[in-house]
Amino acid sequence: MDHQYPKRIVCLTDEVTEWLYLLGEQDRIVGISAFADRPEEAKKEKPMVCGFTGANYKKILATQPDLVIGFSDLQADIASRLIKEGIPTLITNQRSISEIINTLMMIARMVGADEKAKVILEHMNSAIAEAKSFSASLQRKPKIYFEEWDDPIITGIQWVSEIITLCGGEDAFIEHAEEQGAQGRVLASFEPVVKKNPDIGLFCWCGKKFDKEAVLKRPNIQSISFFKNNEIHEVDPIFMLQPGPATIIEGIPYMIDIIKQWNSKN
Repeated sequence: MDHQYPKRIVCLTDEVTEWLYLLGEQDRIVGISAFADRPEEAKKEKPMVCGFTGANYKKILATQPDLVIGFSDLQADIASRLIKEGIPTLITNQRSISEIINTLMMIARMVGADEKAKVILEHMNSAIAEAKSFSASLQRKPKIYFEEWDDPIITGIQWVSEIITLCGGEDAFIEHAEEQGAQGRVLASFEPVVKKNPDIGLFCWCGKKFDKEAVLKRPNIQSISFFKNNEIHEVDPIFMLQPGPATIIEGIPYMIDIIKQWNSKN
């Protein structure tokens, strides 16, 4: 390994772990998040040093990191503590598809893996082009409701909203997409969903098992198209709610498939 690049990286967030493995740079990783489920070997090979909003500082410091990488304002407190300890700390805050790609390229450059990254990112750009082509071929575009949390109800996260649009759907709450924080995407009740009457319901609860029975008991759900047409789907947050490689590599084909199935019935 070249000494000009970080050699001991702690990944506070799952998508960074996955990205470094995809780049073949996993030997640099000395600590990961307890939620790092991709790739599977990460948890077998690397020590867990943090959750998402909490961290074991003693464990992190013991790894003697020369770089810590995290995500979003939700990890601001962890970052602040590590910075005070003198640890170089990078917090990214990618929210859109283009920001995800730019962030992945930046991290690749930080470990000297530019060329490998370009090849992988070309595959991602091909997936984006394929989605645009599929969208252009559609006669009808389904209205899609994507729920990232149930209590309170949260919807409209930017990169998912973009994927819905890219693949030929209409995000039922696209007006929420510019909101950085989850608090700006909260619905006061389920009634606005009823009023929007979406064709497809995607439920992707972050870190919590989807409870379909509870959803089916929501007021007036029987009047919604996605209920009538059996278009209630559980989405795995492991690929859809991480603004990293999986969102593009797996999230886009998943959305195309959902819309394709809906289209074949309508």
